[in-house]
Amino acid sequence: MIKESHRQPEQASLREVVAAGDYFIHTVKKGQTVRLLDLEGNQAADTLFYSAEDSAERYSAMDTIREQGNVYLTAGTMLMSNRMNPLLEIVADTCGRHDTLGGACATESNTVRYDLEKRCMHACRDSWMLAVNQHPEFQLGKRDITHNINFFMNVPVTADGGLTFEDGISAPGKYVELTACMDVVMLISNCPQLNNPCNGYNPTPIEVLIWNH
Repeated sequence: MIKESHRQPEQASLREVVAAGDYFIHTVKKGQTVRLLDLEGNQAADTLFYSAEDSAERYSAMDTIREQGNVYLTAGTMLMSNRMNPLLEIVADTCGRHDTLGGACATESNTVRYDLEKRCMHACRDSWMLAVNQHPEFQLGKRDITHNINFFMNVPVTADGGLTFEDGISAPGKYVELTACMDVVMLISNCPQLNNPCNGYNPTPIEVLIWNH
């Protein structure tokens, strides 16, 4: 569902551009709103969410899908934790839908899907692991890499229940906004994937903006 935001970028308390293949980790306080902005279009932002109080409570794709009765995420979606608590609500979305089924690229999956020589290519799981190792203050580890959301990524569900990776449906300037229902740690890998069309075979930067109200 398309729903535009009234928030103005110049009023944001934080603005940071995340390069293609880089990561972003930050605590979003309860009541704050975060915008992920697709600067050049057709990019995928693989994102994990955790309770800032207890990282064992984190985003659950299964609970979110079940509660909303839809496999796609968009404006009005409440992101649920594995303890059935609301983490964040998508309050604006100019892209239309986002994926939470396709998972994240890894060196192992690159090898299986594409070729042995692709194993050493950078992947989202590498970005997440780099983030948690460089930021021990968040007390996250490898076992915390679980369900993620692929913002802006187009993964249609086929008639026989399969998944396909297609060209993105985003465009330059498209965005999604989420308001935190509790203090949450947000960990983004701005996907470096070159081997499928989720980034148009050309990974590009995104921008993260946060408003206090």
